[in-house]
Amino acid sequence: MTTYPVRTRRWTRKEYRQLGELGVLPENEAVELIAGQLVVAEPKGTPHTTAVRLTAEALRRAFGAGWLVSTQDPIALDDDSEPEPDVAVVPGGPRDYLVDHPAWPVLVVEVADSSLLFDRHHKGSLYARAGFPDYWIVNLVDARLEVYRRPGGDPAAEFGWRYLDADVVATGGGVAPLARRDVAIAVADLLP
Repeated sequence: MTTYPVRTRRWTRKEYRQLGELGVLPENEAVELIAGQLVVAEPKGTPHTTAVRLTAEALRRAFGAGWLVSTQDPIALDDDSEPEPDVAVVPGGPRDYLVDHPAWPVLVVEVADSSLLFDRHHKGSLYARAGFPDYWIVNLVDARLEVYRRPGGDPAAEFGWRYLDADVVATGGGVAPLARRDVAIAVADLLP
């Protein structure tokens, strides 16, 4: 009996979009393209949904006019990744992204409960490789905010990159986004 090695097939963003257009991927199924692989997202409970809404609301107040705060929408990371972070902040408005999804968020936020390790290591490495300067995890497990900054190469990391600076901010603390250092956001405003 002949055996063959297990092979996987990598998808491009173009192919991923075609799968959606053809109805192969139902619109109500939470699937992201991460490094050429289709990743099914975990179901979102009410604490997660509430934290996404609270975070988006706090960031809209902090950034104001001229910034688009999107929730669970795709970002055009590279040719084989189109993640859908829980919250992303990009310059401009909705009509600025008619041709393609935003590609350069100034802040990406994931809300994590069951996905905490995946968001720390897998998505963190992916976002660091893309050079995103500011990555936050609203950690629902420990009721705190994890702030990741200064992406740098690390061959041991999932995608060869990681954030070199990591800070944990407790519920009573606050943090200023790198793109709006003049505005402090209370961690308590992000948590359910």
